[in-house]
Amino acid sequence: MSVREPDCLVVSRSRRKAGEKATRTVQGVRGADPKALASLLGAEGSAFVQACGFTGKPGQLVLVPDASGAPIGLFGVPEKGQRDLYLFGALAQDLPDGDWDVNVPADIARDDVILGFCLGAYQFSLKSAGKAAKHAGPRLVVTAAEQKGMAVETARSVWLARDLINTPANLLGPSELAKAAREALTPFGADVEIIKGAALDKAYPLLAHVGNGSDRGPRVALARWKGSKAGKSAPLLSLVGKGVCFDSGGYDLKPSSGMLRMKKDMGGAASVLALARLIMTQDLPVRLEVRLGCVENSVSGHAMRPLDVVKSRAGLTVEIGNTDAEGRLVLCDLLSEAGEHTPDLLMDIATLTGAARVALGPDLPALFSNDEGVAQSILAAGQRQADPLWRLPLWQGYAGWLKSPVADLNNISSRPMAGAVTAGLFLERFVNAGQRWAHIDSYAWNDSGRPGRPEGGDSPGIRALFDAVCKIFETKPGAMS
Repeated sequence: MSVREPDCLVVSRSRRKAGEKATRTVQGVRGADPKALASLLGAEGSAFVQACGFTGKPGQLVLVPDASGAPIGLFGVPEKGQRDLYLFGALAQDLPDGDWDVNVPADIARDDVILGFCLGAYQFSLKSAGKAAKHAGPRLVVTAAEQKGMAVETARSVWLARDLINTPANLLGPSELAKAAREALTPFGADVEIIKGAALDKAYPLLAHVGNGSDRGPRVALARWKGSKAGKSAPLLSLVGKGVCFDSGGYDLKPSSGMLRMKKDMGGAASVLALARLIMTQDLPVRLEVRLGCVENSVSGHAMRPLDVVKSRAGLTVEIGNTDAEGRLVLCDLLSEAGEHTPDLLMDIATLTGAARVALGPDLPALFSNDEGVAQSILAAGQRQADPLWRLPLWQGYAGWLKSPVADLNNISSRPMAGAVTAGLFLERFVNAGQRWAHIDSYAWNDSGRPGRPEGGDSPGIRALFDAVCKIFETKPGAMS
């Protein structure tokens, strides 16, 4: 799957060139001060705006003629000191067709306007006319430099993750997901290996035990890359993603309602891919390893069974207490392999537990970490980027809940509580002592459409994690030329 270009942008040699015929303007305002509106629109225009009930509330939009009779949009922007880039996604939905320049107060980052607009303009369609149709809707006027900037690269990466998550499972199986990783990362010089068959069975026995239940065999996508300024001693960042392309639950079959959205169960892999791509576009001076476990959890004569016992890559034996707790089985061999290279930071992203959603809802990815500094860096980055995560504990008091009478541990807890915590504790058993590690349990889906966040697949936390990586490794974005 190729990375789509956001077709909601149009490049102008001068973003603020007022004389361009096709360009109209949106003016960001705070409040509805009559004097300020009168200076912008004239007395009649100001009266018209107030009669329309415009108060300048964040996200409110009204279209009026300016003092010369040309159409102008007034848009309520966030209060000073508050950041909400998703708000600008409303412009991509609510403005009339055409090219629009957006002016905002100086304290609002231009990148927030661009990224928010792009995220709001995202659409996914497999309708027969979709490929032939030209962009319908408003377009944001940007400069050539902005077109190549980090905001647009972030949008491309998020669009990629959204496209992958939204693609139906019949069109995106393990092989297709692994190939999508290769297509997305090789243009930046990454070495991408796709592992399958006997080699996969030997290297990743628990992942294979999950994936071999499907006629569409499992794959592991393994990518290696380093920045142009990264030497042999550059920090090593290792990313691991759960890529369950469809999750039936296996023999512990999900009900139809629980299975309905399980095409999104590869959202962790899609999010890791988006993060890795963004790191590459900004040429961070790091060494990067990416591992995606691409499987389908099916019911068949060769699918895993409850109470099977499998020896993991790390040598620990695992009893399968529930075949619907397959995500942690996909991840643990990949975490073990990643740890063999002693990364400076290890992170995984997975749509792992319903318990995390019960605790935090759909918008807040759950963060687990065995390192206080890493956890605080990610949480602080979430606040800076208005892309929050919420920390849950790796509470060791529950570790005993994973005991098995016949194996080193069970893949599920013996108690019906703290499901997200015990899943994190299971994964921690496959992380080396002293290894800095963060685990993100994400929903990867918007149940309903909101500004900047249309209904369907999504990758919350990606901007925060990128920011945190920069801070942890004391670097900053420097886009490839």
